[in-house]
Amino acid sequence: MNDWFMYFIVFWAVVMVAAMSVGGFFMFRKFLKIMPKGDGKSKLDWQNYWVDRSRPMWTDDSKLFLAELVSPVPTPFRDIASHSIAASIGQVAIESGAETVTRGHCIEGYIIATPKRDYNSLMAFLKKKNIDYSPYQHLFNK
Repeated sequence: MNDWFMYFIVFWAVVMVAAMSVGGFFMFRKFLKIMPKGDGKSKLDWQNYWVDRSRPMWTDDSKLFLAELVSPVPTPFRDIASHSIAASIGQVAIESGAETVTRGHCIEGYIIATPKRDYNSLMAFLKKKNIDYSPYQHLFNK
């Protein structure tokens, strides 16, 4: 009986350390996002800036298209992904001088906001949805 209980305690300690490590990793990543960069603003500050500045430019169609683009993201992370992708889309739209956010802005911002390691799944998703991304092929090579 004592050996079984000791193994149970050791197993539980390993599980707890692993869970705390995973949680700590994600908390540390969030901490790095709020650290100010050289210009005095953090990555999160810039995301909020681009989202707030582009808010009046979004149409119902572009909002629905953004929701379609973030649909492969797991539900717990979808809001955060949607916000960061919307920031990239807003930045692209504003820097191009557009009056509204178009599907082209959405695709370009989506590609820019996606990490390089996820480009293969991004291209597969766009092909599956019959979305032509050939005008933005150059963004995959950056």
